Amino acid sequence: MASDYNATIIEEFRATGGHPGGDWAGTPMILIHHIGARSGIERVTPLGYLPVGGDRFAVVASNGGSPSHPAWYHNLKANPVVTAEVGARTLTVVAEELDDTARA
Repeated sequence: MASDYNATIIEEFRATGGHPGGDWAGTPMILIHHIGARSGIERVTPLGYLPVGGDRFAVVASNGGSPSHPAWYHNLKANPVVTAEVGARTLTVVAEELDDTARA
């Protein structure tokens, strides 16, 4: 079950100060706390990220190569101010979608 998988990653992320092992060893990881666009329920999703500089992080809403966006993408579009855990830090961040030029 995906939620059990995510729960295990989240637990390990927090226990190791943001450095889970296994398949995620060495991958920069962020936990995003996002509010469901329809449900209003807060969820936490572990994601790999690319450091952009300072307190800026890029995550890719590829949904494993699927043609549709993952649910968290829609949640960030509806409620872009979120809490993020990066390493041992907890930050309030604003999610923004990059335009084509910035993506390139």
